[in-house]
Amino acid sequence: MIPSIRKAYNQAFSEPKYQNFLRDLNSLYGREITFRVAETPVFVGKDFETRLRQAGDDIIDFLVRPDFKALTEKAIPPKLRVPRETERSLFLALDFGVVDIDGMPEPRLIEMQGFPSLFGWQDVLSAKYREHFAVPAAMQSHFGLSSTEYRDLLKRVLLNEHDPREVILLEIEPMKQNTAVDFLATEVMTGITAVHIGDVTRKGNKLYYPRDGQSIEIKRIYNRVIFDELVKRTDLKLDFNLTEDVDVEWAGHPNWFFRISKYTMPMIKSRYIPECRFLSEFRQFPPDLENYVLKPLFSFSGSGVVFHVTPDDIERIPDYERSNFMLQRKVQYLPVVQAPDGLVKVEIRLLYLWEPNAARPRLVTNLARLSRGEMIGVKYNKDKTWVGGSVCFFEP
Repeated sequence: MIPSIRKAYNQAFSEPKYQNFLRDLNSLYGREITFRVAETPVFVGKDFETRLRQAGDDIIDFLVRPDFKALTEKAIPPKLRVPRETERSLFLALDFGVVDIDGMPEPRLIEMQGFPSLFGWQDVLSAKYREHFAVPAAMQSHFGLSSTEYRDLLKRVLLNEHDPREVILLEIEPMKQNTAVDFLATEVMTGITAVHIGDVTRKGNKLYYPRDGQSIEIKRIYNRVIFDELVKRTDLKLDFNLTEDVDVEWAGHPNWFFRISKYTMPMIKSRYIPECRFLSEFRQFPPDLENYVLKPLFSFSGSGVVFHVTPDDIERIPDYERSNFMLQRKVQYLPVVQAPDGLVKVEIRLLYLWEPNAARPRLVTNLARLSRGEMIGVKYNKDKTWVGGSVCFFEP
């Protein structure tokens, strides 16, 4: 979005440089990355950064309301409620698409999550873009933090003064996940190892996991388990279920996955949030359904989203389930990233940490996803170039 920097980057870019960049990424942890990494970062100017930050602040103003928990009690499915909920979410991720408003690019909220994202990997990725390509030294991917300061903050927040051996990153078969590189990056930065939920054992209200031939007590869990995926895995044999009351701290309590989610979006009023309503609130549905997206409230990574909505799609949802869906007006992405062969759409995720004694979440880093398809996502960008996972660098 900064024309002079974009022009210089594109002129210096070459396919051999990109392939060398990918080889470097794939060699970091001895495993191939299973998602596409884009050819370029995104260069964001001050004006758009200001709008992004304001959009985030509008949302956070709602999250810090004293009645926020009361307003979102029904967001948590009773069978999936986890005991010992923390007072606030440790993590906040806000996804914004870039749209055209009266000839100016503006952010529009696509999704929000009280759940961790690629906090480890994004630091690694931004460093590798710098190493291989023409990224101005003054531009930063973290907000007011050097890479060293960012890593120190992440380590402190995740460990909370515990021995790293007593803290685990909990996931379902972590090394089979697309996000495995983030888990490995996190382990390098913090010493926290990724553990399959099926390998956790319970003795009374204590949890343990195997490490170096020993059974190590778990004092704190960095939770990366998505309930949506867990409930589908009926094949898993578990000695510990997330909904059991156990003596552990949570680095990212599972209940916040539901509280800060698509469920919350219709409650927040901001110019940066598209029109959205729970399906159960409609007495009459909009006649221009083609301009809306139908979203299940409790899915993840775009699963179950209907992009081309018809009356039949709505009729198929029973009345008693309609409170679990919402209609959201489509966001028409404005292509703003100049590739050598055309313009590319971008989605920017702002990543926050909300420490226990802080009044508000702190914006610490970001990720970007580039797309030429109808939507952001792998299935809409097959066989395309200058698409995939990336990072934003912000103007000083």
